[in-house]
Amino acid sequence: MRRPAVLALALLLALASGAAAAAERIVALGGVVTETVHALGRGAELVGVDRTSLYPAEVQALPKVGYVRTLAAEGILSLRPTLILASADAGPLSTIEQLERSGVRMVRLPEATEAAAAPRLIRTIAAALDRKAEGEELAGRLDRDLSSLAAERAVRPPGPKVLFVLGIGSGPPMVAGSHTAAEGIITLAGGRNAISGFEGYKPLSPEAALVAAPDLILTTDQSLAQLGGAPALLARPELAGTPAARAGRVASFDALYLLGFGPRTADAALALAKVMAEGPP
Repeated sequence: MRRPAVLALALLLALASGAAAAAERIVALGGVVTETVHALGRGAELVGVDRTSLYPAEVQALPKVGYVRTLAAEGILSLRPTLILASADAGPLSTIEQLERSGVRMVRLPEATEAAAAPRLIRTIAAALDRKAEGEELAGRLDRDLSSLAAERAVRPPGPKVLFVLGIGSGPPMVAGSHTAAEGIITLAGGRNAISGFEGYKPLSPEAALVAAPDLILTTDQSLAQLGGAPALLARPELAGTPAARAGRVASFDALYLLGFGPRTADAALALAKVMAEGPP
C-alpha cells in the first residue's frame, strides 16, 4: 500500500516542479504586447512593462522600465527576466542589441499597422508563451470580426475623410500619412485618410489642411487632454478652416485602444465607424 502512495506523491511533486519550471519572468515592451500577454492568460508572470503599458489596469502597478522607444538594458535586466517580448517600436537599437547579447530569450515582434497584422501578432506572442491553442482561439475570433467588418465596408459608400492628429505641442500638429496605425484603423472603420503623399507623421500646415479638407478630426484622449480639449484643438490655426473644425467634428479614443492593433482592434474599428456614421451635427 505504501508503494503506490510514494509513487503518487512523487508524481505530484514532479507535476508541481514542471509547473514551476514552466513559469516565466516576462518583461513586455509595448502596450499591445502587455495587453496580449494578459489576454492569453499569462499576465501573472509579468515582472516589468514599459510606460505605454496601461491596459488592463492591473499592469499599472508593475515596475516600469522606461518609455518604449528610449529603453535602457540595465533596468530591464535588473528584473531578472527569462523572456523579453519586444514590440517593433522598442528601442533604441543599441538597447535591443544589448538585450540580444544578454542571453535572455527575446522575441521581437512584427510591426502592426493594419488589420491583418493584429491576428498575426497574437499568434506570434502565443507561440512565444507556449499558448498556441489560446492564441488560435483569440486570433480566430478577431479574424472573424475583421471579416465581418470587411463585408460591411464592401456594401457601404466611401466613408468620410478623416485627419488623424497626434502629438499636439507648441508647434504645428503632427498628422498621419500612409503606412501608419492611424491610417490602418481609419481604413478598417470604413473611412479615408485625409492625408496622402507621405509616409509616417509630418507637421501640418494650414495650406495642407485646407487641401486635405477632412470631414472628421481624429486624435487620442492623451493628445486631446494635453491640448486642453476639443475646442482648443479645433481653434488651432492649422485646423480652424477645415470642414471638420467648422462642423465641430472631432473624436478621440485611448491611444492603445485605437492604435494598438491587438485583441481589441475590431472593437476600436466599430467604435470609430459609429462616430463616422453620425455625420455632422
